[in-house]
Amino acid sequence: MRTGKIPFRFDMTEVLGRARQRYTKHVGGVTLNLPFVSIAVNPKDKERQVARELVIRLADRRVLSAWECCDGCIDNALISLREIRGILVDKQVELADLQDGSLYLLVDVMALGIRQFLTYEELLNRSDDAPPHPRFGEFYRPPDIREAYFDALEVLRAHLSRCLGQVAAIGSMDLPQDGLVKNYQGGWQIEAYEALPIEHDKPS
Repeated sequence: MRTGKIPFRFDMTEVLGRARQRYTKHVGGVTLNLPFVSIAVNPKDKERQVARELVIRLADRRVLSAWECCDGCIDNALISLREIRGILVDKQVELADLQDGSLYLLVDVMALGIRQFLTYEELLNRSDDAPPHPRFGEFYRPPDIREAYFDALEVLRAHLSRCLGQVAAIGSMDLPQDGLVKNYQGGWQIEAYEALPIEHDKPS
């Protein structure tokens, strides 16, 4: 069951603050919209190529849209998310010579989201010493834990969907920039993110 609650908030303040500082006065042909900040960038040819590959590999991953119902589904989703994180790390290695670029930044934002979700999920884990539930076969997590997990997964899906939309923009792909996953499109769910500190203009 999904309640629509936001059980945890992403902390992207460091990476988004870095993006704001680096690109605020930058003039570019592609505008990327991120939580609390929009930046203009000029992707390199290599970034465009890697962006297209990333979208093709991730856009149809079942974990980004499937409707889980039991603990077995949760376990499969966690495996898939770790696989996606592995793909993102591989792309960061591929972009090692472009770490100051916009695509590396977006991949970092995606990987950070998954990492923070998995950290939250670990906090929900039931002790291995807990006895099996007497009434549920494949439901070995308590109902409130499953509910918190599902709510958190919804937040992560929305995050990854909108990130992929921005990746598609870097790749010059004719795809929705506000989210590649059908049920997770639209403006950023700002309440799911720690707010960026207000940036004050430095005296000239």
